[in-house]
Amino acid sequence: MACFTVPAVEAIAVTAVAFILQKREMARVQAVKTTDVSEETKTPFSRKLKWLRNLLFGGSLLLAFEHVWHGEIVPWFPFLTAVENGEAADMLHEMATVGVTMAVLITAVWVGMVLVTNAIEKRAVKLQPRSAEENV
Repeated sequence: MACFTVPAVEAIAVTAVAFILQKREMARVQAVKTTDVSEETKTPFSRKLKWLRNLLFGGSLLLAFEHVWHGEIVPWFPFLTAVENGEAADMLHEMATVGVTMAVLITAVWVGMVLVTNAIEKRAVKLQPRSAEENV
């Protein structure tokens, strides 16, 4: 019915946080011009948040399309047939159970992606050859 709205709302919040973090990261990079190899190979956290945003918006968009396809969303007010038919309590229950579960599952998958990415980045830093200046 409206379970896709929960991940969509989370995606909107994540977008705002990613935008703020990106501005802070850009300011920090401008202030500290580093030549540290480990900093150059790391993926900024704001970019990782954008991965979460894309997962959430993508899932919400596909699920919204599925609801339109089955006639649960209509182009006239109140847009959701559950509200029109007096099934608002059922819709809210579905949002609280299915919607929250989907949002948590997508976020858990993203956390796994970030952990794998961090492990790969740490391994890449360890495997990089040292420069001639460091060996002297």
